[in-house]
Amino acid sequence: MEFSRLGVRLGWKTAALAAAGFSLLGTVPAGAQQAAPAISAGDTAWLLVSAALVLLMTPGLAFFYAGMVRKKNVLATIMQSFILIALISVQWVIWGYSLAFGPGKSFLFGGLDWLFLKHMPDVSPLAPTVPHYAYMIFQAMFAIITPALICGAYAERLSFKGFVVFSLLWATFVYDPIAHLVWGGGYFGSLGALDFAGGTVVHMSSGYSALALALLLGKRKGYGRENMPPHNLTLVLLGASLLWFGWFGFNAGSACAANALACNAFVTTNTATAMAALMWCAIEMIHHGKATTLGAASGAVAGLVAITPACGYVDLVGSLWIGAIVSLLCYTAIQVKIQLGYDDSLDTFGVHGVGGTWGALATGIWALKSINSAGADGVLAGNPGQFLVQLKTVGFTAVYSIALTVVLYFLVDKTVGMRVGQREEELGLDLSQHGEEGYHI
Repeated sequence: MEFSRLGVRLGWKTAALAAAGFSLLGTVPAGAQQAAPAISAGDTAWLLVSAALVLLMTPGLAFFYAGMVRKKNVLATIMQSFILIALISVQWVIWGYSLAFGPGKSFLFGGLDWLFLKHMPDVSPLAPTVPHYAYMIFQAMFAIITPALICGAYAERLSFKGFVVFSLLWATFVYDPIAHLVWGGGYFGSLGALDFAGGTVVHMSSGYSALALALLLGKRKGYGRENMPPHNLTLVLLGASLLWFGWFGFNAGSACAANALACNAFVTTNTATAMAALMWCAIEMIHHGKATTLGAASGAVAGLVAITPACGYVDLVGSLWIGAIVSLLCYTAIQVKIQLGYDDSLDTFGVHGVGGTWGALATGIWALKSINSAGADGVLAGNPGQFLVQLKTVGFTAVYSIALTVVLYFLVDKTVGMRVGQREEELGLDLSQHGEEGYHI
C-alpha cells in the first residue's frame, strides 16, 4: 500500500516537472493540446485483412460467372477475372491510384503526382490511423473487381486481346475518374454524395458499362434459339458464397478502422443480403412455383450490391427494406431483358446496374447521421436534399460510364478487335483463346 502511494506521488511529481520543462522552453507541443491520430495496429490489421477478403471476391466472382456459362467457356471466364488481378494491380501502382486519389485540381482526375506511389504522405487523410500503403492496397482490390464485374455482360464472345486492352483503358478512363469524383476529393464528394463502399463507384459504373457492351457486341450465336443453361450450378453457389464472405471486407473494411461503424456495416451487409436471398426465392415461388439455387444466389448478390453504398449509413430497418426491394427490382429487370431480347449474358446490368442504382438512391432515403457522423440524414430523417445529391451522382455515373464505354469499345474494336469470329465462338473460348479445355470427360 505504501509503495502504491509512493508511486502516485512520484507520478504527479514527474508530470509537474514535465509541464514545468515545457513552460521553460516557452512552447507546448501541438500534440499536447490536440493529439494527432496515431497509427493504430488494430485498424491497420483490420484494413489489411479486409483487403485480403476483397481480393477473394474476384476468384469468387470467377466461379460465380464460370458456373453460369457453357462448359466450353469455363476456363476463359475464370481467366478474365484472374488476369485482372495481375493487370489492375500493376496499373494501380503505376498510375491508377494517383489518378483516383492523388492531389490535383482536374475535374475527372486526381493528377499524376503519385506515379509509382512516389511522394505520397505517410498516411491518407481518408484513413489517418493506418499507413498509406494499407489504404492504397485496400482500394486496389476495389479497382480489380470492378472491371471483372463487367465480364458477365460479354461472356462467351469477347476476344482475350480485346478484353485485356479494353479493361486497362476502362479502369483508367472510367473507374479512376469516378473513384476520384466520389471518394478522392472530387466534385460529388464535395457535394456530400454518400457511397460508403461502392454503389456508384463500383456497381453502377460496371453495370451501365456492361449494358453498353452487351448492346454493342450483339447477341451470342444462337441466343434466343438455343438453350444456354448454366453448366455447373455448384460453381455458382460456391462463387456466391465466397462473394458473401469476402463482401464483409468490402463493406465493413470501408470504415478503415476496427470500430463501431465497421460493426454496423458488417451487420447491415449480412442482414440485407439474407433478406434479398429470401425475397428472390419468394418471388420465384410466386412466379414459377419453385425456388431455384440460381435464384437464391442471384438474390444474395443483388442484396450485397444494394447495401454496399448504404451499409455505413443505415440501421437494420433500412437494410431490411433495401434487401427486400432490390430483389423485386433486379428480378423485374431480368424479365424485361428477356422481353427486349438483348444479350447481357450473366445479367450484370440487371443485378449490378439496377441494384447499384437502387442502393445509391436508397442511401438517400434511409441514411441516418446518428449512424455515421460523417454522413447525413436521408429523406425519412427529414433531409430530402440528400436524395437529390444521390440522384445527381447516379445520373452522372450512368451517363459517363455508358458514353466512355462506347468510345473505348470502338477504339479497341478498330485496333485489336473485340468480338471473336463465328468459328471461334462455336468452338468455345477455352480452345480458341487459350488452347485448353476445362473438362476432359
